[in-house]
Amino acid sequence: MSTDLILRRHPSWAGPKGPVVLAILDGVGLGKGDAADAVKLARTPVLDELLVPGRFVALRAHGTAVGLPSDDDMGNSEVGHNALGAGVVHAQGALLVGRAIASGALYAGATWQALIERGRKGGALHFLGLLSDGNVHSHQDHLEAMLRQAAAAGVKRLYVHVLLDGRDVAPTSALTYVDRLETVLGHLRASGLDARIASGGGRMITTMDRYEADWRIVERGWRAHVLGDGRRFASAAVAVATFRDEHPGIIDQDLPPFVIADDRGPVAPIVDGDGVVMFNFRGDRAIEITRAFDDAVFAKFDRVRHPDVFYAGMMEYDGDLHLPRHYLVSPPQIERTMGELLAATGVTQLAISETQKYGHVTYFWNGNKSGMFDEATETYVEIPSDQVPFEQRPWMKAAEITDRLIAELATGRHRFARVNYANGDMVGHTGHFDATVMAVEAVDLQLARLRHAVDALGGVLVVTADHGNADEMFQRGKGGAIERDKVTGVPVAKTSHTLAPVPFAIHDRLAGDRYALDPARAAGAGIASVTATCLELLGYTVPTDLAPSLVRFA
Repeated sequence: MSTDLILRRHPSWAGPKGPVVLAILDGVGLGKGDAADAVKLARTPVLDELLVPGRFVALRAHGTAVGLPSDDDMGNSEVGHNALGAGVVHAQGALLVGRAIASGALYAGATWQALIERGRKGGALHFLGLLSDGNVHSHQDHLEAMLRQAAAAGVKRLYVHVLLDGRDVAPTSALTYVDRLETVLGHLRASGLDARIASGGGRMITTMDRYEADWRIVERGWRAHVLGDGRRFASAAVAVATFRDEHPGIIDQDLPPFVIADDRGPVAPIVDGDGVVMFNFRGDRAIEITRAFDDAVFAKFDRVRHPDVFYAGMMEYDGDLHLPRHYLVSPPQIERTMGELLAATGVTQLAISETQKYGHVTYFWNGNKSGMFDEATETYVEIPSDQVPFEQRPWMKAAEITDRLIAELATGRHRFARVNYANGDMVGHTGHFDATVMAVEAVDLQLARLRHAVDALGGVLVVTADHGNADEMFQRGKGGAIERDKVTGVPVAKTSHTLAPVPFAIHDRLAGDRYALDPARAAGAGIASVTATCLELLGYTVPTDLAPSLVRFA
């Protein structure tokens, strides 16, 4: 490991006796404090003590503060943990893909040309991904641009396998995006092409699993997209409408898989000679389906057949494993992350979460790299998540995470620890308000235990979040008022992230007046400043290329 990564000691601060522990409360933002704010309405005595005016600051966790195209773009866990772990802001997937399409660089690349060649030789070109404009995993604009470009390049058969969102956008908005896509495909058919939706399903049921939490999700997608094996419908719109009639109250992310078929059977299963584009730019929920296509030897489920296709991702999803082999846009090059700097300096580190967010404190934290920098000084702990709907068990694995975290800290091995509590985000995405309140309360209970343990060790507890979610559980109208169903009067659920800032608080029982949060430094700051702050709290001088620390030493 390069010596230029080694940190220098701080001139006036040696760091605490015990560990510095960073707790990331996933999806817990600073909302409006009204009836939509599950964070504010939850009973959270520990958070209430930490978030006292003058003792915490609010940080930006969306838009340009985390490398997204504009400040109208809500933050997400990928870019949030990239920023938290890197300490600087990098242009992220949505921005990079948009630039590559606008400039034409995507279409000039060898990967795109190989896909087009498949089409010119008579193969079909399939596009698989999340159909929405949420701009978290994908954007429908990117899909439509590629469809039109492929048609212009001479591809005659274009098929889309749609994963329905309802998580980064309104919970029952699927038909808005399906209808928009059908209009584009209709124009292509009018020019003499065969352009259709071929299969689909809700994103939490079909294809988009992550961190190997439940490979059955990927298998359902494989069977629908590749094998054409699934419940058949004449169109995606009919499928959505039918499922909604059969399952009152179901939201888009939970819709079952489906296959579009005509009198001859499925319209476009994926077969030998075809090209396939996974048009999600975010990696975590694209890696497993990528492995199903790319891996010659595969044992996660029975693929039945493994077609000879040219498969490409929108981006490289894993920089260590180099998945997929072919991709359309180069990902951000994130180097000199906090994890790498600490490893080079010989500082022992612990990363811990449950399966649903394990990759966030490892893979995303390390700049989209799945491996460790130094196995001798790093410890990664994954607590297996439950395979039940999150609203049915909103406490998730917060207690088990804390059990293991406290036990690990008690060994004295870890100088720095990072932990993600997934509850606020994963339960918030379900749209269930009461369950989300319980989720936030469950995390607060664990913060009480963690704070006590850190105090006993003479350490420092740092609390923040990666983006908002649980802070706004109902949709708002243009004036900011909570929207209500016109028939029932019930508030309309919101399942997506928010534009809210997130809290940043430091608890150090022994700090006295040796250092304090600096409101001037925090004004307008984003969560990238968390890295420098933690490094300084550990007793190291902050490298000049990082976003500045938020503390001021006496």
